[in-house]
Amino acid sequence: MESKITASAERPARTSSGIMMLLLSLLMVLAGTLAIVMAVGGALVPMALLVGIILLAVGLFLMCGLYSVQPNEAVAILLFGDYRGTDRKAGLRWVVPWYSRKKVSMRVRNVTSDKLKVNDKRGNPIEIAANVVWRVRDSAQALFDVDDFAAFVNIQIDTALRDITSTYAYDHGDDHEPTLRADAELIAEKLREELNERVRVAGVTIDEARLAHLAYASEIASAMLRRQQAEAILSARRLIVQGAVEMVENALERLAELNVVELDEDRKAAMVSNLLVVLCADREAQPVVNTGTLYG
Repeated sequence: MESKITASAERPARTSSGIMMLLLSLLMVLAGTLAIVMAVGGALVPMALLVGIILLAVGLFLMCGLYSVQPNEAVAILLFGDYRGTDRKAGLRWVVPWYSRKKVSMRVRNVTSDKLKVNDKRGNPIEIAANVVWRVRDSAQALFDVDDFAAFVNIQIDTALRDITSTYAYDHGDDHEPTLRADAELIAEKLREELNERVRVAGVTIDEARLAHLAYASEIASAMLRRQQAEAILSARRLIVQGAVEMVENALERLAELNVVELDEDRKAAMVSNLLVVLCADREAQPVVNTGTLYG
């Protein structure tokens, strides 16, 4: 998804360390206060009083330019609404006081979306939710290219989930195609890629995106559960029959190799039938003792 918005670009701001400016401003405030006190005590010497007021005002004015930057935090510097750069240096910083500052956290954030009720590729209603790990990559884009980048990310997560769900079936895809339930790693990667495309305009990057909840909607959950149970039974039966056929085949081959008994085609068919019944039956077989001859 290509953005049509002219993107802002983060650039370093021209700022200074706040330690020296803090010391300078404190010194000017103390000197100005002392000058005012001495002027008042010295029968109001006009020049000393004026110097004291100026020093005090300048010292307080310089203090207004101080601000702090936490680790993994950025401060956008603006001059009457015009973006002048971003300061990412942690610690006490200073900029000319008439510059305004906007802070934005660059830390990793984790959000779990609300459960959405949507239709998969086959039209089955399902419930889905995702857990997304994201962070701000470009402070200028995050602050100035979208109104609220956090809300923007949340909306894009819901939209991406709807698109992914409409592309893949919940399970039992056609021609061995990926499904939401069976191919979690693939779906997670596709979701992350689509989200990165969607939130790029906001200066945000998606580090990880995974499905946190996936289930059929309540109105079809019982029917789908019965279908899954039936498919599990059929799969188990298929495996049992395959194993029984192999065991019967092996038994006949061993009897022929050892010349234990000679069986015509009718007796072989009867033996195969009996063995399959025994091996594939749900209940244990009851032995029958034949007291006559094999052909009696």
